[in-house]
Amino acid sequence: MPETSQRLAMRLEIEAQKTADFFRSLTDEQMNQTVYSDPSCWTSRQILAHFISAEKAFSWLIDDVLGGGSGAPDTFDINAFNAEDVAILQENEPAALLLQFEILRRENILRVSQMSLEDLARIGRHPFLGLASLEEIIQLLYRHNQIHQRDIRRRLAAEKGDHPG
Repeated sequence: MPETSQRLAMRLEIEAQKTADFFRSLTDEQMNQTVYSDPSCWTSRQILAHFISAEKAFSWLIDDVLGGGSGAPDTFDINAFNAEDVAILQENEPAALLLQFEILRRENILRVSQMSLEDLARIGRHPFLGLASLEEIIQLLYRHNQIHQRDIRRRLAAEKGDHPG
């Protein structure tokens, strides 16, 4: 059964709050902890910068598909895009990054809350998913953050010698 725009908007809001709470709980040391080392070294702070980049990209993608476009071009290089955008955004302080994330997410929540079931069924190309409905693309928007936050938790737990839960 397809999701409604209100349910998706609520999910985006709930996950945004969890993301904000999570990053606010990190110390400066944890924000600078390397989480990924391949293909590029990303810290927790860079992952937060990546969330901003993703919010902007998802916004563009959703608007394009809603406007009758096909979504991301076949030639779109998601890794190059991520590397370039994160390199620019990472210079901001964590509090400023978090504020930017929250603003962009609120805009996406509003965008999604106004969609009809027909809008959610529209198909577009996402660089990771391939051809997908807007419903699936929007679900990836909040799941994407969950995955990265899980990875940060695991890395921080490994640094402490704990077993991640």
